[in-house]
Amino acid sequence: MELTEICRQFALVIAASYLIGSIPTGYIIVKLFTGQDIRKIGSGSTGATNVKRVMGRNWFFIVMILDALKGAIPVILTTLFATALKQYGVLPVVAAVCVLLGHSKSVFLNFTGGKSVASGVGTLLALNWQTGLVIAAVWAFVTWTWRYVSLGSIIALALAPVIMWIMNAPVAYIIYALIAAIYVIYLHRENIQRLKNGTENKVR
Repeated sequence: MELTEICRQFALVIAASYLIGSIPTGYIIVKLFTGQDIRKIGSGSTGATNVKRVMGRNWFFIVMILDALKGAIPVILTTLFATALKQYGVLPVVAAVCVLLGHSKSVFLNFTGGKSVASGVGTLLALNWQTGLVIAAVWAFVTWTWRYVSLGSIIALALAPVIMWIMNAPVAYIIYALIAAIYVIYLHRENIQRLKNGTENKVR
């Protein structure tokens, strides 16, 4: 494959994945139904947990599923149609990284956004569905047991590279899982401090 074609595919995947990731699902839904700016409520995040504070549990699950789909679709499309360096699984990982960046730094919201948990799990499901399901199960178990969404998110994503390795996923996928874990945990740094202080909000 010629270098120009490789560069073209990389540019297309980066741009499309970032823009899809940037679609502010939670912001749009809250604005559409309540007229409020989700960024000025609660944690200021556009993610499902903050949406729940405004619109309740049902919308929490709706936004979470939509964000997961937003993470999965660019990776799936890239896996199916991109041919550059296909044997190394590089472009699906590039798509996944760009989705995370788009969700947390949306070009449509002046580079603000959410904490990329649901979108991150969506990318992992698309890369390796077994890993994605295990991570989702860990998140659900920890969140249900200790009633902290942030704790479930941190533990689930922290385990992602290990689970990818256990599942014999390609090296590129394991590296991505590590990058995603570090990034998502970094975005939860304020939650970590509140967990330490005992002031983090629990799921009711």
